[in-house]
Amino acid sequence: MPQSTKTQATMLPGIFLTLIIAVCFPLKLQAQPPSLRIALLPILDAFPYYVAQTKGYFEEYGLNVKAVTVASGLERDQLMQSGEIDGMLNEMITTANFNRNRIQVKTVLSARKAYRHFPLFRLLSAPGNVINSTSGLAGVPIGISKNTIIEYVTDRLLNAGGLDPQTIVKKSVPAIPERYQLLLQGRLKAATLPDPLAKSALEAGAGEVIADSSNPDYSVSVLSFSIHALSNKAGAVRLFLKAWDRAAAEINTDPESFRALLLNKIRIPKNIQNTYKIPPYPRRQVPNAGQWSDVMNWMKAKGLLDSALPYGDSITGDYLPK
Repeated sequence: MPQSTKTQATMLPGIFLTLIIAVCFPLKLQAQPPSLRIALLPILDAFPYYVAQTKGYFEEYGLNVKAVTVASGLERDQLMQSGEIDGMLNEMITTANFNRNRIQVKTVLSARKAYRHFPLFRLLSAPGNVINSTSGLAGVPIGISKNTIIEYVTDRLLNAGGLDPQTIVKKSVPAIPERYQLLLQGRLKAATLPDPLAKSALEAGAGEVIADSSNPDYSVSVLSFSIHALSNKAGAVRLFLKAWDRAAAEINTDPESFRALLLNKIRIPKNIQNTYKIPPYPRRQVPNAGQWSDVMNWMKAKGLLDSALPYGDSITGDYLPK
């Protein structure tokens, strides 16, 4: 037998064995969860992701997760609209904006919320401009970003504080760092800022008028995924939320052990880097129907929606870890 024929004869059993394995065990090749791309702002709300990544939880669960760091909500929304990401850190207002004409995303987890001693947002007065109550804000321009959770929380806190809506004056300053600087310079007499930037402003001399820790139902950030991702990568989404929740539990148990990682991954102003208390993170929950309904009412009143969107179309607890 010629050498080439002998070689071919020798190779045939191996080829047949490979074909048999491929035919009989294709599911094993498909068992690995697909990759996920998640858009994250460099804010405190995203911290469980970095803990899960550092601890190796995604790798442990067989996930290939890529964080896409974005500089703004607009950049994040554009990435979701173009299908370049599977999930994002956002707010209920964003979810509703995506779903106004057709269901494009669903919120699957509360990422961060206000607690009694850990607000998400504070309405502050400028240094030297003493305002001790919401009544002192009547007619005072308040720095906000329009049509966002910042404006929503501002409206709700002022309403809860008894301020006549007719006396509320707002000034749009979309860039949060600029709003922070204008407040400290006294060029804004009042502004709503997120923590930890708000805490930094307090340390620099600003005064706190009211914080959402007094009305915690108004403030919540969320994780949302595209309908395509939830349909085609459901297993991966569930494992991602399991890893996120595991990280949240670790932070809640011993927050100080993660300070070095926090300072490395999240923007914390220098004047509070050693003193800012790492907040607790919610676990295994989504915003409730009442919270969604209130956001719908606000958006309708603002002309941002013609009619309320059904809760179940935009928020689901089906992917929460058990």
